[in-house]
Amino acid sequence: MPVVVVANPKGGVGKSTISTHVAGYFASQGHAVMLGDADRQQSSRLWLGLRPTAARPIQAWDIGPDLIAKPPKGTTHVVLDTPAGLHGWRFRDVMKMADKIIVPLQPSVFDIFATRAFLDELASNRDAMKADIGIVGMRVDARTIAADKLHEFVDSLGLPVLGYLRDTQNYIHLAARGLTVFDVAPGRVERDLAQWQPICQWLED
Repeated sequence: MPVVVVANPKGGVGKSTISTHVAGYFASQGHAVMLGDADRQQSSRLWLGLRPTAARPIQAWDIGPDLIAKPPKGTTHVVLDTPAGLHGWRFRDVMKMADKIIVPLQPSVFDIFATRAFLDELASNRDAMKADIGIVGMRVDARTIAADKLHEFVDSLGLPVLGYLRDTQNYIHLAARGLTVFDVAPGRVERDLAQWQPICQWLED
């Protein structure tokens, strides 16, 4: 059962956007998906509550009588939305579960600086972890100097940039309805689906 962890210790970088869309992609491929929300704000869980019954199903944790959270029976794919400030033993435990780790990162010097230690820790532990690690540039135009600087920074760590997601109202409008770009007519989100294509390919590799 593949486990995709979306992580960045800085808040407000787009972890829930990535998490919901990865879950939405897996669901669009016919998989039985669980979207687990370990963030105190519970943004992904809120999004699940908004998801229409006609959309492809995505489940939340099963909480047993012992209060232990686990994937529902029959789950084939797991996506974990993690909290800001993830570090220490919690970081290590989550990373041990991961088959793939996606780090959303905005191309500003402040976000890069705030995430530097986390990315250094990921890079230094790559040999000990089974997970593939990839960066997704958030709210960025790939043609800008900011995108070049982000690529230059991440390349220095030896981590791949999977793609860039543009700053668009599509994500805001879809999130308010519990949907993703994979749930609506392709013609409405053509540019966004094109940006997701390399990320989806990496998820399938």
